[in-house]
Amino acid sequence: MNTAYLDKEHFQQNDISTRLAHLAAHLTQIQSLTNNKAPKDKIARLMRQSLYFIEWTVPSLVEIDVDKAAELVDLGRTIARWQHNWNKICAEAKNDSEITDTAGKLSERVREIRTVV
Repeated sequence: MNTAYLDKEHFQQNDISTRLAHLAAHLTQIQSLTNNKAPKDKIARLMRQSLYFIEWTVPSLVEIDVDKAAELVDLGRTIARWQHNWNKICAEAKNDSEITDTAGKLSERVREIRTVV
């Protein structure tokens, strides 16, 4: 991942729609990598970056639509739970399909939010 992607100032120069597109793309990558049994450290890095994207997007989104901003916060909680339970998740193969399914749904929801902001 390009380190410029994690530059807060650079990221926040994008409009909210673009920020949400980056978040949706990360969630799609998490879905794909989990489905394809990619190295867990790659997936964990995308989760961490996704949390940054949420943190850097929500304050601007609150000004436009507080309910959509709250949805992003809830999405962040889901990712944070994955991170917290990452060792357990990695140990049980059945968890991969849950993350794959959930990441896909979350990505789709972020894309829907993107269309209304």
